[in-house]
Amino acid sequence: MTRTLLSLGHGYSARALTRVLLPQGWRIIGTTRSEEKADALRAEGVEPVIWPGEDLGPAIRSATHILASAAPGEDGDPFLAEWRDEIAGMADRLDWVGYLSTTGVYGDHGGGWVDEETGLTPSTKRGKQRVIAEGQWWMLAKETKMLPLHIFRLAGIYGPGRGPFAKVRNGTARRIVKPGQVFSRIHVDDIAQVLAASIKAPRPGRIYNVCDDEAAPPQDVIEYAAELLGRPVPPEENIDAADMTPMARSFYAESKRVRNDRIRKELGVDLLYPTYREGLRALLAEEEKAAAAR
Repeated sequence: MTRTLLSLGHGYSARALTRVLLPQGWRIIGTTRSEEKADALRAEGVEPVIWPGEDLGPAIRSATHILASAAPGEDGDPFLAEWRDEIAGMADRLDWVGYLSTTGVYGDHGGGWVDEETGLTPSTKRGKQRVIAEGQWWMLAKETKMLPLHIFRLAGIYGPGRGPFAKVRNGTARRIVKPGQVFSRIHVDDIAQVLAASIKAPRPGRIYNVCDDEAAPPQDVIEYAAELLGRPVPPEENIDAADMTPMARSFYAESKRVRNDRIRKELGVDLLYPTYREGLRALLAEEEKAAAAR
């Protein structure tokens, strides 16, 4: 039987996993919102389904694995709102289900450590919506008693096209400083290898934090990026005096260090980019290689 991954909300992280699975002979079905994006998925070897709009039933029934990564709304996961019964009916035929959540579900810990057993106390709207969506997937797994659910709580994602270099080059990078503030991060290729490792060794009901080894102040990351580029380091700006949008300021509402022991011990993952330094150096090398090839 062909291993078939149905990617609900086929975005940045799911595309990285696709690059791992396609060479192994997988069939990948991914949902997207427009015909233009559907064309891009076809070019990458993915079978697109435009949703909302098209019938997802056949894709659900043909799936052996499901990855859910669509952003939740006020009512939780948008796919469960419409396709819950269909997914429940496939519970005993699925080999693996993964839900991509966020470490934002843990809330603020003043720079302290959290792990997968830490209580969920989100303070942001995004974190609260993820808690709702996680709960909906857990309830589905509990009701079916068969759904092989895994939850992955992702730290701040970066990777190709999502690094700080463009802003440093065009002079818009800012070093906003909030004393004691640290963020955990994860390179998208490390997300992909964590997911692939879980697919290879499923442990239904398990939660995994997906982050690198070093939670760091955001201003340090910008400084390092500027140094790599040989550009001036942007001056520090105290957050209390900084002109920021409410959305930008909300990212500073929570500070914590996230433990990643479980992905190492249970999944055997050896991070490609254990800190932002390795990750940024690799991104810059990729950019320079692409520029030289043009």
